[in-house]
Amino acid sequence: MRTVNTHEAKTHLSTLLAQVEAGEEIVLARRGHPVARLVPLDGRDRPKRELGMMSGRGWTYPDDPSWASSEVADLFEGLS
Repeated sequence: MRTVNTHEAKTHLSTLLAQVEAGEEIVLARRGHPVARLVPLDGRDRPKRELGMMSGRGWTYPDDPSWASSEVADLFEGLS
């Protein structure tokens, strides 16, 4: 387990996060005293994605552009 002071952690946060994602644990220290620990999340700690959460809340254009003016329909069909 590697110990990193807060200044180094602020300067190299992206690198530290990549190391944590690779499985390494890192201790954050302030003035040499351990304060916190960066550890990778396991699958149980990650928020679950909810599929279809926006279902029924939007709309799409119909396949038949006859609902619009002929000028708009020509633009969609590439006839302009």
